[in-house]
Amino acid sequence: LAGLPLYTTAFLLLFARVGAVLMLLPVFSEEGVPGQVRLLLALAMTLALFGLLSGNVLPHAADDRALLGLLLGELLIGLSIGMLVKLFFQAIAMAGSLVSMQVGLSSALLFDPGLGGQVPVLAKLCSLAAVLVCLGLGIHHLWIGAIVRSYAIFPVGGVPNLGDLAQLAVATSGKALVLAVSLAGPLLVYGLLFNLALGFSARLAPTIQVFFIAQPLNLLLGLALFATTVGAMLTVFGDQFASWLQHGWAHVG
Repeated sequence: LAGLPLYTTAFLLLFARVGAVLMLLPVFSEEGVPGQVRLLLALAMTLALFGLLSGNVLPHAADDRALLGLLLGELLIGLSIGMLVKLFFQAIAMAGSLVSMQVGLSSALLFDPGLGGQVPVLAKLCSLAAVLVCLGLGIHHLWIGAIVRSYAIFPVGGVPNLGDLAQLAVATSGKALVLAVSLAGPLLVYGLLFNLALGFSARLAPTIQVFFIAQPLNLLLGLALFATTVGAMLTVFGDQFASWLQHGWAHVG
């Protein structure tokens, strides 16, 4: 019992980072998950990782005067990691938005509590499907691995290099945007070809209201192509997401 205060302080330091990450991860950050459930998951995850990571926090838990600064630093690191993961995960939602624009469903919107606004219905569908793919492929294990590796990259008591974090955020944003355009590539090509054909049809038969005829055809063909390619989109996204989680911040420290 003599060491209980020390272990309690170490658990609190570990919970600050782990809990901050979990509050922003996909699935856990959804508004549909009650706050009490997220809190219990964060406590359970911290308890599960305590035996593995206690050696990283125990040497700093004895310094009562620096406890507040350590807690703030751990919260900052945890929020930064969680935001980076969430930022990369938005690539699939951006791809869904691009697809919605090409097939004429950009006006079909749903409220997304995670983003605090409305998103196209296909973007929401892609996000939910990506969550299931990540769980099915075991990518959620890499989320836990990223938390564990973060203690080697951002040790307790150290001040993270804000310049490196900013560069990583910019690089992650760029990779997410490139990935989103790549995933939606087949639908972008389809949209270009369909609109070119629509323009030629309007020139060849100006008296026919081709735009009214073309909208249902665009929706039918676009959704058929999306249904054909969505499996490959999600698989590629899962592979890229896993690769980024393993190597995305290899040069940060």
